[in-house]
Amino acid sequence: MPKKYDEAYFDRWYRGRARIGAEPDVRRKVAMAVSIAEFFLRRTIRNAIDIGCGEAPWFVHLRDLRPKVRYVGYDPGDYAVAEFGASRNVRRGAFGDVGSLKIRERFDLVICADVLHYLQDDEIVRGLPALVRLMRGAAFLEVLTREDDVVGDTVGLMRRPASWYRDVFSSAGLTAVGPYTWIGESLADNSTSLEKA
Repeated sequence: MPKKYDEAYFDRWYRGRARIGAEPDVRRKVAMAVSIAEFFLRRTIRNAIDIGCGEAPWFVHLRDLRPKVRYVGYDPGDYAVAEFGASRNVRRGAFGDVGSLKIRERFDLVICADVLHYLQDDEIVRGLPALVRLMRGAAFLEVLTREDDVVGDTVGLMRRPASWYRDVFSSAGLTAVGPYTWIGESLADNSTSLEKA
């Protein structure tokens, strides 16, 4: 039975007693990702795209940090699009469909947080090149691996080794530059050795 990312799901994992991802933790992640993107771009970020955004919590924190940032979120769930489509610019779309969404804009910050470890290998391999093409700055790709002690929603969790993600990300032209954070080839070519992880 496929998982339903409906209101009950978000109530349980983001608001209930089993809550994961407390607001201060998310805000720190957002601040770190913004800082790393701006470090490599050498300017303030102007836009961000969030694939698998759910209720779009990054929208709120990005707007607090960078009030002029343009944000767009994509999520495959009916609930997220219906509830947050207008207020947080959430549109329908899944990770594997990024290449067919006809997105022309390139983004200073690409976000895919807490998503990839729930996807099948073929969807990641299909969607990643399209995601990389959207990048002008940095990508925050938060993923849990076989080596991690996972707390929270483990239904459908794919326990791949960290080396699998590193290989797939590197093969797509990404270079690690910080926790969960990657840059594309053009920024990596213009960076010093110790700026890269």
